[in-house]
Amino acid sequence: MSAFAPESSPLLALGWPVDRVAEGVEALARHAGFARPELDEPIDDLPRGDLHRWLRVVGERLGVAVEPVSIEYADAGLLARRGGPALLEAHGVLLLLAGRRRGAPVLLGPDRRLHRVTADELTRVLRTPLTAREGPRIASLLEDAGVPAARRDRAAERLLAATQTGVVLSAGWLLRPAPDLPFGRALARRGVVRRLALLLGAHAAHYLLFLGSWFLVGRAALDGTLSTGWLLAWALLLATLIPLQMLTTWLQGDLALRAGAQLKRRLLDGALRRDPDTTRAEGAGTALGRVLESETVEAIALGGGIAAATALLELPIAAWVLAQGAAPWPLLAAFALVLALVAVVGTGLVRAGLRLVDLRLEITHGLVEKMVGHRTRLAQEAPSRRHEGEEASLDAYREGLRIFDRRVADLLLVPRVWLVLGLLALAPTLVAGGAPGAVAVAIGGLLLVEQALGTLTRSLHNLTDAAVAWRRVRPLFEAGGQPIDPGLPALDAALDRASHAASAGEPAPTLLEASELAYAYPGRERTVLRAVDLTVRDGDRLLVEGPSGGGKSTLAAVLAGLRTPSAGLLRLRGLDAASIGHDAWRRRVVVVPQFHENHVVTETFAFNLLLGRTWPPTDDDIERAYAVCDELGLGPLLERMPGGLQQVVGDTGWQLSHGERSRLFLARALLQDPDLLLLDESFGALDPETLQVAMRCALRRARTLLVIAHP
Repeated sequence: MSAFAPESSPLLALGWPVDRVAEGVEALARHAGFARPELDEPIDDLPRGDLHRWLRVVGERLGVAVEPVSIEYADAGLLARRGGPALLEAHGVLLLLAGRRRGAPVLLGPDRRLHRVTADELTRVLRTPLTAREGPRIASLLEDAGVPAARRDRAAERLLAATQTGVVLSAGWLLRPAPDLPFGRALARRGVVRRLALLLGAHAAHYLLFLGSWFLVGRAALDGTLSTGWLLAWALLLATLIPLQMLTTWLQGDLALRAGAQLKRRLLDGALRRDPDTTRAEGAGTALGRVLESETVEAIALGGGIAAATALLELPIAAWVLAQGAAPWPLLAAFALVLALVAVVGTGLVRAGLRLVDLRLEITHGLVEKMVGHRTRLAQEAPSRRHEGEEASLDAYREGLRIFDRRVADLLLVPRVWLVLGLLALAPTLVAGGAPGAVAVAIGGLLLVEQALGTLTRSLHNLTDAAVAWRRVRPLFEAGGQPIDPGLPALDAALDRASHAASAGEPAPTLLEASELAYAYPGRERTVLRAVDLTVRDGDRLLVEGPSGGGKSTLAAVLAGLRTPSAGLLRLRGLDAASIGHDAWRRRVVVVPQFHENHVVTETFAFNLLLGRTWPPTDDDIERAYAVCDELGLGPLLERMPGGLQQVVGDTGWQLSHGERSRLFLARALLQDPDLLLLDESFGALDPETLQVAMRCALRRARTLLVIAHP
């Protein structure tokens, strides 16, 4: 088969047509073991023109995440061999990559059966867009060069691989568990629960075999029947411990990796979905402190949790051994007393740790805020005041750390306390000359308990650190578990049709309507907005003026769906945000925040321009980006930058002036092509001539425009 004729690939017979994609996603999710509800309503009326949006809605209705994936030309083979579950675009159909079987990719066909294919063939199909565009030219070049026909395909593949380095292909979508899935179910899907059970089973087997080996040799030695056979049996049992120990070690590492990856995913999603006002009110230092504490939770909790689980598994077995030896009741009473001591000391350790983390975050917050305002403080703050309060904060932290370390030392002394209590409980039996075998078993049980308590106290120390850190990380974790309401797909499609009708000049109903709208910041009684009535029609050009602090920016955030109104009714083409979904609302009503609340991401200029569109961009996206930049007067900037649109900008890249940043923010919003564009004082950093250029571009390109400015 020719490398430039992927449409003739037999793999395409295993493709799903676009009109069956919802069925295909559900089948693939079932095969992957994703527990989710059935589709509760038909979604066939969604427009096929935006397949990415359609798949996203399908995934939300099924309870799974459908994430777009892009790869470089050279990495197509890696996706073919290791990807899945995934939906791959190929010549008008979707290939459902279910995973691997015996090292080969497996596709889920329309017949609901699994089909093994070759990785090379799937790689060729993934490279279809590029080979279809570059193939004829390369084929003609090879023919002119006199390359024999039998060798042209291989030569073409080598030539493409050498010349298309860095070229990005839009391969399709990965299927993943939904971020708001209950954490326990998410861990089960990653195989954490199964591996934890296997780990505990392997550790229990290892521990019991270890006890059995010493039981055999000890009994034979005490009975005077130690022989070569007993020694050989002992050696075989010890040899059996080696693979069990290796299995346990491997399972611990694998378990930590899987659970840690799921925890990071949940925390990252929570950070992105958390209310921006809450994060802003806490400050940058608190946010950084949460990040640092999350590292503590991941690094310590997993290791300490596994160690604690194994210790809790060993303690009952060790207690059973105590019950089989001499003086069982005194030893078991001492054992219960020590466990109560662990609980008391552990409680004190947790309290000291909670106090310590509050002090640590307070210091971190203060340090970060001072770093952010360093230039202002140097210019305007008296040198004598720059370090006020630092000594008091450090002294309080040192005192909290001293108390915490004291509690840790008390906890680590518990195993030694147990040895003392155990020997005191066993002393009468030793003085009375108890049976050697029973005394030996009691001493062995005493040492086993001491070993398990040592593991438990060390793990409790780690778990306490993790529990203390969890107090600060928990808000991110809970934010990541909040359910997402995707809205009703049929209503989303109806809004699309209304937008297209308005663009074509057909009569359309009111675009946006606010009635008796009110808003108060969380935790505050005073309302910033009250009894706001507003009507916006398609094509309107509106100006909102008012003094500073009058609520103009808050109004823009409420209209854009970034804040939920406290009272009143807000509708877009007659529908509220709960009906169509908040993502759909924000896609149609876009706000350009004030300069100090907008950001340039440390990435390429193209990425910053097309941040609100799918990635990687199409050729049409790049052309539109160039056109908008030219209209906004950013053409000379692109000519100065060595990389043009691919130049890295931001804090560690090319530095942009305030005026260039303002026009970048405006271009970013215009390229999203929203139904309603809100500009919140977006022209304040522009000189009069540039302001006129930017205003003309906004008036020409925005469907409906609302500008917020000072009088």
